[in-house]
Amino acid sequence: MNKKYIVRLSAEERSQLTELIRKGKAAASKLWHAHILLKADADGPAGTDEHIAESFSVSVPTVQGVKQRLVEQGREAALNRKQQARPSRAPRLDGAGEARLIALRCSEPPAGHARWTLRLLADQAVALDIVEAISHENVRQTLKKMR
Repeated sequence: MNKKYIVRLSAEERSQLTELIRKGKAAASKLWHAHILLKADADGPAGTDEHIAESFSVSVPTVQGVKQRLVEQGREAALNRKQQARPSRAPRLDGAGEARLIALRCSEPPAGHARWTLRLLADQAVALDIVEAISHENVRQTLKKMR
């Protein structure tokens, strides 16, 4: 059961999309979606989904999804990427874990070390059961956002 969504853009919407494309100062996906909407406009070229997909090297479901979001949710939803309902991964450190890591960073380094390194902090966080496992890059990102 194929649903067909007909895109009808007003003159103002058409000019806004054209301006967005002309400037080129947006995410590539947003620009592609703007191109798709302009090509799918029933009052303009009104290309088929297959032709539009081929023109911009995207899949037909992408074209159909952009058109559906425009009709059901509006222009902003069609241009921007859909937000994830749930993040793909839970963060390694919660607020209490971050606080303990920062407190560890502010403490004296272990004997034989002049200062804390990221790898040393990661190893010590695992040894102190702050987290099960953590990379030095996660430690860096946590400390960076706390500055």
